[in-house]
Amino acid sequence: MRWSIKAKPEEEQINTLASALNVDGLVAQLLLQRGVDTYEKAKKFFRPELSDLHDPFLMKDMDFAVQRIEKAIANNENILVFGDYDVDGTTSVALVSSYLLGYYPNVATYIPDRYKEGYGVSYLGIDFANDNDFSLIIALDCGVKAIDKVAYAKEKNIDFIICDHHRPGSELPNAIAVLDPKRKDCPYPYDELCGCGVGFKLIQALGHNRGESAEDLVPYLDLVATAIGADIVPMTGENRVLAYFGLQVINTDPRIGFKAIINQIKKTVLTITDVVFIIAPRINAAGRMEHGQHAVNLLVETDMDRATTFAAKIEKFNIDRKDLDKKITQEALLQIEESNEEECFTSVVYKETWHKGVIGIVASRLTESYYRPTLVFTKSGDRLAASARSVKGFDVYNALEQCSGCIEQFGGHKYAAGLTLLEDQYEAFKAQFEKVVAETIDPILLTPEISVNMKIDLKEITPKLMRIINQFAPFGPGNMTPVFMTENIKDTGYAKGVGENGSHLKLSVTQNGSAPIGGIGFNLGDKLPIVSDRKPFNAVFSLDENEWNGKVSLQLKLRGLR
Repeated sequence: MRWSIKAKPEEEQINTLASALNVDGLVAQLLLQRGVDTYEKAKKFFRPELSDLHDPFLMKDMDFAVQRIEKAIANNENILVFGDYDVDGTTSVALVSSYLLGYYPNVATYIPDRYKEGYGVSYLGIDFANDNDFSLIIALDCGVKAIDKVAYAKEKNIDFIICDHHRPGSELPNAIAVLDPKRKDCPYPYDELCGCGVGFKLIQALGHNRGESAEDLVPYLDLVATAIGADIVPMTGENRVLAYFGLQVINTDPRIGFKAIINQIKKTVLTITDVVFIIAPRINAAGRMEHGQHAVNLLVETDMDRATTFAAKIEKFNIDRKDLDKKITQEALLQIEESNEEECFTSVVYKETWHKGVIGIVASRLTESYYRPTLVFTKSGDRLAASARSVKGFDVYNALEQCSGCIEQFGGHKYAAGLTLLEDQYEAFKAQFEKVVAETIDPILLTPEISVNMKIDLKEITPKLMRIINQFAPFGPGNMTPVFMTENIKDTGYAKGVGENGSHLKLSVTQNGSAPIGGIGFNLGDKLPIVSDRKPFNAVFSLDENEWNGKVSLQLKLRGLR
């Protein structure tokens, strides 16, 4: 791991902001590193308000989308709400369908089968709409590249409204409306919404025409917050407002489907981290292991008994998913080792029997092990399908664009993408991807980085500092949990390995006679020799609260030791 300490803002800037907010310099520095440099910005940061949300009609084509939906309702048309099978897609479908069903009955949902149809808008889905007399499809978290499929729907007199957040190609589909803040011609002031966020802007626009305010739509924000966390979009601007209020809904009055999941995990207060690592994987497991429609059914259910049954089914999917991804990860790691490709700039692995539903997770696990741009392929019908994951600072989407001659179709983001290709193109693609990455990646990006906000002394860690840092939440890209570095600290003699095979490190540290403070380092058990015998060492950590026997104490959540 390389530790990189962020540049310190100018002293004058720190003092000016500290004085304006009546906080100490440490807090002012953390805020300045987040672009919060005035009293007004700090007020918006610490006290997000629904009035901070942008006018949805600033989004290109929003007026066309609303007009077409209102026309469909006036003409008693059937509307099909179509979405991807991941968390962002299923929450989007649950959001828009449940909102429309609140005042119009002719609405149904459709999630494509991951294995029969693959990602995004499908011909099968359009045929389903045609066979069942749907004349309008609202596509969520997909569709911005579905040029041929939207044209196919047009031939069958089916209109499309697309709500997407992926990068468009050079041409847009011929839809009634293409709502995507990443369109070059879209003037919307915030372009980092997830798919469910774009769906929320659509219902916000529809609600505006019905005399509803943003406050009236707050009950839908548990879905939006979950999608924001799961899709790892920046926790800045509008996303932060939506996540802030969405977490309040999750913790006070969540929808029945969320209640059923929360009842299983028996956790009282959920942070965005809990949403990402506890709720989202369960929702995702439905589409990975069987069908994403199970997730939508749970998220729109209003009867607690039925929701509990759905949640139990999804829990079983999640357990099966964990077993499968562990097994496939081991096979993939072995494949890399046996192929002697440890010195490559990329990891590209393939086995035709690997479960398509977990290759994205496996790609993430391989990236953790080898820390380089990674693709995991499996057989999908008569083609190969892959999930791609990248390392911090490297745009895998751009790299795939430079391999487009070997690829049938692809889409995604800077750090995660999906693609399909013909089997006879696999070796050519693999060689080309390695060449592109080798020629374009900065070698320093192949060493994982811990980004440190600042150096501090242990005596600066106080309950007051913890209370202020808690108000920085919700955390995510662009607003990460503050990470500190402290030098020349010593264990008090308490250090030991804990957990299975001593894989975690538990210790208690002091610095120049300061009061001891506890620390936990997950998966840092092998660092025990560094801290033993009261030898001085340096540590990077975030701050955490440890609850034990009803008592809450501060602790260091260790990220690295030297």
